[in-house]
Amino acid sequence: MARLRGRRVLVTGAASGIGRATARRFAAEGARVALLDRDATGLEAAAREGGGTPLPCDLLDTAAVAPAVERAAAALGGLDGVVCAAGVDLIRKVEAMSPEDWARVIGVNLTAPMLVCRAALPAMRASGGGAIVLIASGAGLRPLPDRTAYCASKAGVVMFGKTLAIELAADNIRVNAICPGIVDTPMFRRSWERAADPQAELAVILDRYAIKRIGTPEEIAAAALYLVSDEAGYVTGAALAVDGGRTFH
Repeated sequence: MARLRGRRVLVTGAASGIGRATARRFAAEGARVALLDRDATGLEAAAREGGGTPLPCDLLDTAAVAPAVERAAAALGGLDGVVCAAGVDLIRKVEAMSPEDWARVIGVNLTAPMLVCRAALPAMRASGGGAIVLIASGAGLRPLPDRTAYCASKAGVVMFGKTLAIELAADNIRVNAICPGIVDTPMFRRSWERAADPQAELAVILDRYAIKRIGTPEEIAAAALYLVSDEAGYVTGAALAVDGGRTFH
């Protein structure tokens, strides 16, 4: 239980869901962790639960991102890793989507990871390299109806990660994406519990999967742990599907 001993890692979206589970797992594996999220109350709870330095920041406030990352690096004494797990969903037909709707989804899901990674690079280079993990989505590999903004943003995350992996290889910085399927997070629950018949809606969703259950945040955190650890030292530019077989089923 010390695969990340001595590592210093920033996790965004750390107040709940995949980000919170990742921060908790990394701390258990010996990492020092900085937790970034706009939900200050959730951050404090996450810090009490698993340890780490809470840093409230709204990733849509583009001017606030770099200072928050710099505070994380200062608090941890440097950065060896970044996990970008913050994300938002939007279920809406394109003709009903406003430019503001589109901008919010792209802003949180795609622009924010770019800003976080860009701001983290000086500290990671000073540390001699490290690893970046981007939480994309199976929706970035296969489309879903009524989710044009979400699918476009997550497909962008996948290609952003691949391109960044090429740019940063010489700096000994590996970049990989994880493409989860359905995961038991507040964001996923909101997407089906509001249906007229939630259980019927869930059955329709699960029918797309080879493994007929909802994934857990801890299962995605385990994949992130692998990608940040030395065990993945020869892995970069990957888009790892952790999705119960959704992408091939």
